[in-house]
Amino acid sequence: MKVGDEGKTLTRFVRPFFAALTFLTIAPAPGSLLGSEVDIARSLPWFVVVGTMIGACVALLDKLLCHLLPVLPASALTVLLLIAVSGGLHMDGLADTADGFFSARPKARVLEIMRDSRIGAMGVIAIVAVMLVKFSLLASMDGTERFVAVFLMPVAGRFAPVFTTVTMKYVHGDAGLGTAFKKNASLFSLSISLLLLFGVCVGVARYYGLIIALATLLIVAIFSFWCGRKIGGWTGDTLGASVEISETIPPIVFLLAAHAGIVP
Repeated sequence: MKVGDEGKTLTRFVRPFFAALTFLTIAPAPGSLLGSEVDIARSLPWFVVVGTMIGACVALLDKLLCHLLPVLPASALTVLLLIAVSGGLHMDGLADTADGFFSARPKARVLEIMRDSRIGAMGVIAIVAVMLVKFSLLASMDGTERFVAVFLMPVAGRFAPVFTTVTMKYVHGDAGLGTAFKKNASLFSLSISLLLLFGVCVGVARYYGLIIALATLLIVAIFSFWCGRKIGGWTGDTLGASVEISETIPPIVFLLAAHAGIVP
């Protein structure tokens, strides 16, 4: 290996990570490592890693908020943090998806509605509904279970777009960044993401973590199938919607298990 080849190899390995970080969050990347479109397209295996980093940061901030504030305002601020960390990108996708999918129109018209930058009634309802669900779930939890649930919410959320990208067709063909993602989507990306999803979930929540990982896989598969039936595959908007939907799974599993009296 020539002098400098190791550095180039490391850069090619690290750049997709920073591409995933800047694509999924509002965090800046060093100028020399700022991801190109090619790096972003190769960043799928890093999505769950970035989700784990987001989860650790938000869970620690949530723990601090719970010490400083009553549970209701602390829960509201944590939900806002989960939205703010991505600059509202995924909520925007959720709104556009809801406007299109619940319009009861043909596929072409659904896609046209989703591309419209204006938000409709169904988009507003979807945003409010998801925020209320997350808020009520977190407000019903405390202690270690709450910390773990918040930690795993972004992990489950960032697995969702990897699964959909690899397993489903990109609707817009050769247009947009989605084309690059689809060309670089592979079973390797999905396999790594699955291992990370199950490893992180089971590692921090054991029995509950296994249920959370399985539930995430099931819900994402169902949502992806629904997207396939409605519009023939996925778009950037449906990926964002899948993130928001999947983030609700960890706290739901904990609360359902607690209500049923299941002890890990």
